[in-house]
Amino acid sequence: MKSEFEFIESIRHRYSLSKTGDDCAVLPKDSKTDLVMTTDLLVEDVDFRLDWTTPEFLGHKALAVSLSDVAAMGAKPVWAMLSIGIPKIIWKTDFVEKFYDGYFRLAEKFNVEIVGGDISKTPDKIVFDSIVAGETIKGKAVLRSGAKVGDLIFVTGSLGGAAGGLKLLEEDFRYDFSKKIWRKKLLLKQLQPLPKTYDGQFLGENNLATSMIDLSDGLSSDLAHLCRASKVGAEIFADKIPINKNLSGFTKSFDEKLNYALNGGEDFELLFTVNPKNKFQFENELKNRNFTHIGEMTTNAEIIELTLDEKRLILEPKGFRHF
Repeated sequence: MKSEFEFIESIRHRYSLSKTGDDCAVLPKDSKTDLVMTTDLLVEDVDFRLDWTTPEFLGHKALAVSLSDVAAMGAKPVWAMLSIGIPKIIWKTDFVEKFYDGYFRLAEKFNVEIVGGDISKTPDKIVFDSIVAGETIKGKAVLRSGAKVGDLIFVTGSLGGAAGGLKLLEEDFRYDFSKKIWRKKLLLKQLQPLPKTYDGQFLGENNLATSMIDLSDGLSSDLAHLCRASKVGAEIFADKIPINKNLSGFTKSFDEKLNYALNGGEDFELLFTVNPKNKFQFENELKNRNFTHIGEMTTNAEIIELTLDEKRLILEPKGFRHF
């Protein structure tokens, strides 16, 4: 059975869809500005479970995943639309009001205006569709396809935390009843992720990133997407990957923590590349930013090599897939 990514690629080629393939579509707005637009679908019991979360957390996450896509284009988010499908039994509760509280709270944080949407009844499951638009200087949107051989690979923040939070949820830990701080932090990474909106804008506005993607499916999968789009390979170093320190709360195994960081997904950090000629300028700009250099792009097109304990392994993409 073909994967969702293979299906999307086949549709692109069949219908010559030149404006698809990145975190957002890039559309002309005026002589000075481009508009970037994304849409994200969240489905009950596929992307979330009601007994794991709260309506406020769901509203936050519905917007956060789309804001992360806009950040990956180096753009500033400006407006959003939200459509929801709700079964009648949920409609009779205060779920929808609380959901919108979470959505609007995050929108206000980043000055995003809600300009429309739709509401419909569904038979038995909840469905959300979030659309977000951002703006960038004309021709300056950061694409997945801009990486060159020798470019340096960076990530924002730390990785594996959201996967750790998912593991805790699967083991019946809940945010409201968790007393240990490390558990709460991991659960929040999964339930209430914070998109790297300002980091994305910084990289875009200063022309520092040659390519970029957000880490929604997992480092191994999203780096593979970037390599495929740029027609290059990559080498990353296991000991340089910034693993979320709270994972040590439930495992001391480096290999297990590394697996969460490589394949877990939903961290919504940014993975980006930088021209080595700009390394000095880049390092001067980064004194107050949490960016980590983890590798570089290579000539081995679409091959990702992982250096671990002085061994070089081929890293296969094992992040999240719907199909």
